[in-house]
Amino acid sequence: MRVTIRDYTNADTKHAVQYSIAARDPAAHLYEVTLTVAAPDPDGQIFSLPAWIPGSYMIREFARNIVQIQAESGGRAVALRKLDKHSWQAAPCDGALMLHYLVYAWDLSVRAAHLDQSHGFFNGSSVFLRVHGQDDAPHVIDIQRPDGADYRNWRVATALPELKAKRYGFGTYIAANYDELIDHPVETGAFELATFNAHGVPHDIVVTGRVPNLDMARLTADLKRICEAQIAFFEPKTKRAPMDRYLFLTMAVGDGYGGLEHRASTALICSRADLPAKASAVAAAAEMSDGYRTFLGLCSHEYFHTWNVKRIKPAAFAPYALDSESHTSLLWLFEGFTSYYDDLMLVRSGLIDEPAYFKLVAKTANAVLRGSGRNKQSVAESSFDAWTKYYRQDENAPNAIVSYYAKGSLVALALDLTIRAKTDGKKSLDDVMRALWQRYGRDFYTPGKKQRGVTEAEAEAVFDEVSGLKLNSFFQRYVHGTGDLPLAKLLAPFGVTLSDNRPPAKASLDVRTVRDGNDCKLANVYEGGAAHRAGLSAGDLLVALDGLRVSMAGGSGNLESLLSRYRVGAAVEVHAFRRDELLRFSAKLQADQAPALGFTLATPAPGKKTGAAAVKLLPRPSMQR
Repeated sequence: MRVTIRDYTNADTKHAVQYSIAARDPAAHLYEVTLTVAAPDPDGQIFSLPAWIPGSYMIREFARNIVQIQAESGGRAVALRKLDKHSWQAAPCDGALMLHYLVYAWDLSVRAAHLDQSHGFFNGSSVFLRVHGQDDAPHVIDIQRPDGADYRNWRVATALPELKAKRYGFGTYIAANYDELIDHPVETGAFELATFNAHGVPHDIVVTGRVPNLDMARLTADLKRICEAQIAFFEPKTKRAPMDRYLFLTMAVGDGYGGLEHRASTALICSRADLPAKASAVAAAAEMSDGYRTFLGLCSHEYFHTWNVKRIKPAAFAPYALDSESHTSLLWLFEGFTSYYDDLMLVRSGLIDEPAYFKLVAKTANAVLRGSGRNKQSVAESSFDAWTKYYRQDENAPNAIVSYYAKGSLVALALDLTIRAKTDGKKSLDDVMRALWQRYGRDFYTPGKKQRGVTEAEAEAVFDEVSGLKLNSFFQRYVHGTGDLPLAKLLAPFGVTLSDNRPPAKASLDVRTVRDGNDCKLANVYEGGAAHRAGLSAGDLLVALDGLRVSMAGGSGNLESLLSRYRVGAAVEVHAFRRDELLRFSAKLQADQAPALGFTLATPAPGKKTGAAAVKLLPRPSMQR
């Protein structure tokens, strides 16, 4: 449940924490924020800005972007003392206390704030100082239109409840508390807007950035199918959404990808080429491109988070501690399982077919198997170390860590298959997710109800209880341990065959390269491969193989072409620059170790039901209702 403006009285708002935010200098990327506290702490009010934003597990030090700050009361200056890297304390004062500060906003991402002459975007965690001791008071925000005729057509897009503003207009909005205030990102500008209903709940999509010939009709129709499938998934009887309105905020750029979930909205960034274009008068509607499918998968992922992590939360996030890291070993469940269901919802809603779905599963499985880090770090450890390892990856990441997103999604698939097989299709992972929703998520934001997250032990216990199985050995081996998931064995009873499609005897250095000008740069050197054994390192610039130049001119470069002339086991002389030194290496080429798994869905014989669809692994919407 989300608090709306009907829950407030004049008395409530009179004592609310008040903010105003203005795009004071878009060319300099500066927001001006005024914060008014009617009844400050008589011992000296403390303020702080979060160090991280929920959903992105890395300390980002947002306070570093406050470039100027001052305080006053009754027209007189009040001294401010900085307590630490993100906290200030005002001297005691009589009457209301006002803070005025400037925030530098030049982070074009979904995590922070960005402002220029084309648009403005901010997350509350980047711009709104927290008033200590008044977290639970109502918070009112006045979003002001920038000065000048150039901004006459700008509008405001946010899922925050309106107070005196009209929908999509500048003016005042309200939140029940600080936690809600910073859980509603805001976009301002001249954006494209479309609306659709999903099981009676209005959903809006806003697209900022130039996207010629954008097919909004197709986009809204496809999003509607995804949203309705997910609402019906968690509430199959009532089909009731957990919010009274939802907003997709989308920033289209030349090259970008990312999303961040919120309780009634999501902030997205994508490549404009990934969005659908209207078919011309003579051309038939284009089939779904890989880029558009990726974008829909992103939308599906962030929308699924409306339930799984925004309401069903790990205990460490209830409540959030935003001044330091909040460690949990459960991101494999909250991010990994969401990654499993994001693509699954595309096929369940009929947007992609089963073969396309299994290509996506194969891509994920190959990505997990590519790095030896999966043999050293469990997904539970990866979850706990997200702050210092997953979100701070370096050139050695494939050899040191495993993704709780990617392997977590395979854990979800394996659990789903296990439960379905051992219960003869009577139970599935769907039942577990709905049980978690009913116990921990459905009432999370209900006023008067205690907000409680799920612990590691409680989460695993739910699997046993709902399925009726003993799954401890599975969790020990594949969640807390580093075992490779037996996908071939688990998929076989469902009519899905796994095959290794690597070309035979392809010679390889076992590296990943990137372009550096026209030079071929080693981005990753995989442990145990030919390059590693020869002594090459990430960051080296390949110069020549057996005296022939290695170059990236023309795009993909000629390294693969050069290697194709050698057999596995051949010795080659490699010249490479490391920093400014030319080094020579002798490499013995090995067989290409890059996984190339493929999944094939069996075709049922006449009159016989086999394959995943027959056991409702990939049910269509009609099978959910």
